[in-house]
Amino acid sequence: MPVSDQGVNRERYMLIPRTAIFLRRDDAYLLLKGAPTKRLWPNRYNGLGGHVERGEDLLSAAQRELREESGLSADLWLCGTVVIETGQNPGICLYIFTGESVEGEPQASTEGLAEWIAYDRLSGLPVVEDLPVLLGRVHAMRKGDPPFAARSFYGQDDRLTVLFAKE
Repeated sequence: MPVSDQGVNRERYMLIPRTAIFLRRDDAYLLLKGAPTKRLWPNRYNGLGGHVERGEDLLSAAQRELREESGLSADLWLCGTVVIETGQNPGICLYIFTGESVEGEPQASTEGLAEWIAYDRLSGLPVVEDLPVLLGRVHAMRKGDPPFAARSFYGQDDRLTVLFAKE
């Protein structure tokens, strides 16, 4: 379908694509402790990932982000999407990937320090607000499960809500 027929209109909801990667090794996940100099989430743990660059597909973007932030590579698979309400246009669409990594150790990057963190240690660490909910969902999945769909937003009480679509 040509661009002219796509229905692109600034009045419609627009989304910026981003990736999040939760690489697994046994019962641990590769998480990034944000550098103390980062504007967003300094010294907090999050998945690896970032923006999808123009001309990139989602999987290539996730693989690139994984290499840039940890020096590792892995066979990744899409396990879910989250539409993030920002309260303005555009919003964010987060594409969540996971995979297994059996060899290699992560290297630090300007983004922070990638570390293998045991899943049962998460509750005692400073993490970004949606990490426990999203990683909990990813942790319950197995390769071949259908991807989940969710949306997240802040309510009137300024608390984050993540709603998963019924499957």
